Amino acid sequence: MRIFVDLAWFFRREWWRYLLGVLILLGVAVLNLIPPRLVGRMVDAIGRHQVGAPLLAQTLASLLTIALVVYVLRQVWRRMLYGSAARLARMLRDQLYEHYSNLSPRFYQQHRIGDMMAHATNDVQAVEQTAGDGILTLVDSLTTGALVVGTMAVTISWKLTLVVLLPMPFMAFATSRYGQLLHRRFAAAQAAFSNLNDKVQENIAGVRVVKAFGQEDSERRAFTAISSDVVAKNIAVARIDALFDPTIQLIVGISYFLAVAVGAVWVVQGSLTLGGLTSFTMYLGQLIWPMLAFGFLVNTVERGSASYERIRRLLGEPVEIRDHPGALDIPPTGDLDVDIERFVYPGSDRAALSEIRFHLPRGATLGVVGRTGSGKTTLLRLMLRAFDLEQGDIRIGGRSIDHVTLRALRHSIAYVPQEPFLFSATIADNIAFGRPGADEKSIREAAAMADVDEDIRRFPEGYRTLVGERGVTLSGGQRQRIAIARALLMDAEVLLLDDALSAVDGRTEARILAALRENRSGRTTIITAHRLSAVQHADLILVLEDGLIREAGTHEELMANGGWYAETFARQQLEALVEEGPSG
Repeated sequence: MRIFVDLAWFFRREWWRYLLGVLILLGVAVLNLIPPRLVGRMVDAIGRHQVGAPLLAQTLASLLTIALVVYVLRQVWRRMLYGSAARLARMLRDQLYEHYSNLSPRFYQQHRIGDMMAHATNDVQAVEQTAGDGILTLVDSLTTGALVVGTMAVTISWKLTLVVLLPMPFMAFATSRYGQLLHRRFAAAQAAFSNLNDKVQENIAGVRVVKAFGQEDSERRAFTAISSDVVAKNIAVARIDALFDPTIQLIVGISYFLAVAVGAVWVVQGSLTLGGLTSFTMYLGQLIWPMLAFGFLVNTVERGSASYERIRRLLGEPVEIRDHPGALDIPPTGDLDVDIERFVYPGSDRAALSEIRFHLPRGATLGVVGRTGSGKTTLLRLMLRAFDLEQGDIRIGGRSIDHVTLRALRHSIAYVPQEPFLFSATIADNIAFGRPGADEKSIREAAAMADVDEDIRRFPEGYRTLVGERGVTLSGGQRQRIAIARALLMDAEVLLLDDALSAVDGRTEARILAALRENRSGRTTIITAHRLSAVQHADLILVLEDGLIREAGTHEELMANGGWYAETFARQQLEALVEEGPSG
């Protein structure tokens, strides 16, 4: 029952709905006590040959009125209890979504998407059932059951009531034991469902790779194994779940047997009337649901408790990147100054960046190049505050990025990652993602700067074309250029292109870079690239190696130095000529 204490914050929030729902439930329970009493009196009246039309009509009218009132009241308590439970589910999903949005990249490197999806679906649903069905069964199993038992004892026979309650301790022991087993097995089943979710998401996202390598059968076998594990663990839950009803029905059957056997003897002896025994057995019938409800209560509570523990563990994950006290909510502008003494990724003992220092005037273009793993993407992530920099500082306009809010910082920076992500929406909506409500003219201008306008116009629906999940219906170059258009539409102070031109050809790259120089005058641009032609016009070029600056300067200066940059540029130019083939 610990979960009801854990959810006390929500019950306090919805107190009047739950109070009204519980009071109506009690009212229904009280009204349901009347029909057996009326029927018992009618039986006794029949036995005395005292039944007349007025008494029969009065009894039938009373029964019909009670049925109609109970019907209306049940509608109301369902709306109160289940409506509140649905609001709890919405709040938990909102909390999870907001928490997901605030967690750092480190968290997503250590947790699986399938597990997070399971938290927002199955786990939330189990907690919702606890806040709805759990409260219902709690009231019915305790208060309604107590009312029925009290009425049986006070108005009919307390001795017979004690007799029929003799099997109850066995039911309490059995359901408690079942509940402990159910808690452990349901937690294991939810974890298995998380694994299944993760496998499905991974295979669907990587379906092209699976097909390209002909691994359909291998992945199918792996999926079948995981699916079988989910089935096995849910069957283990079902085995325990299946014990509740038969156990309770057995106890109820024994109670009925005792009621009829002992009650019949007392009727023959004259210490109990036939109408009294009839009413008693009807009350005993009403006691079946509270007894079943007790079993459902244990079942529902243990499921909800296991799920709420998983949700709380996730919500308890610390938000590592947050606004510092006194941070200004003003988008920073001005020169960029980077002074990174040392940066180490959490969980690593190797520096990803060391001694990175440079000054970039506002409106200048910076090129960052180097071998894979040299630290190019890490530098951009630090500018976005995807990770906090403990040894060093990054300043825009003389103000540390730690001294402005995350919202203000990211309003000043437009970012195009190495692997562009597109949503399952229209092309226009994808481009306008960073500036909702942008007009069609602005969207097309941004697309033209990214050299993708003509491609889009060739689609049957143009800018209204729906792209598949993650832009699966588009080519790699089209996805990259649409992502660039999305960033350009923001017209941000700083534009970060993280190898964002790798999927386009040399001519397209040249057109995009020319458009950037023409349209981003006075705003800073930072380009990381493996193809050095993407940065040769930059005002400053940094060559990174193992997280250190090995070379720095303009294209001409670096070519004159004859180092890695000059060698790589010459080789790439030669490769480009070979790919173009002989002219004429």
